[in-house]
Amino acid sequence: MKNLLIRWAALVASIVGASYLTNMVIPKGIEISPTFNGVMTLFVGAALLAVVNATLGKILKFISMPISCMTLGLFALVINAALFWAVGSLGMGYKVNGFLAALVGSLLVSAIGAVLHMFVPDEKKED
Repeated sequence: MKNLLIRWAALVASIVGASYLTNMVIPKGIEISPTFNGVMTLFVGAALLAVVNATLGKILKFISMPISCMTLGLFALVINAALFWAVGSLGMGYKVNGFLAALVGSLLVSAIGAVLHMFVPDEKKED
């Protein structure tokens, strides 16, 4: 349970970091509210993003497998960006302005999240 909360906080930190870095390249690419309510909503948005990626993302990647094979896996980036943009358009803590910002943001969330998850140990199941 502790690892789940740490991974959730790492996803929120990834979204915040991606927002900061994306806004350096694309002005107002990803907007995050700096208020307390905005941060709490961002935690809900991060959980929603995780659920959408785990369910709808897997289904869409399976359906688009032939296209993904033809593009050598690059179409999966488009799916990730579309899901990141869709959750951001719901107003759940962050707002994505444009598909290019969603593409850059989803790449950065994945990269930052991968680095942060290296420091979180895997849960070991006890018999």
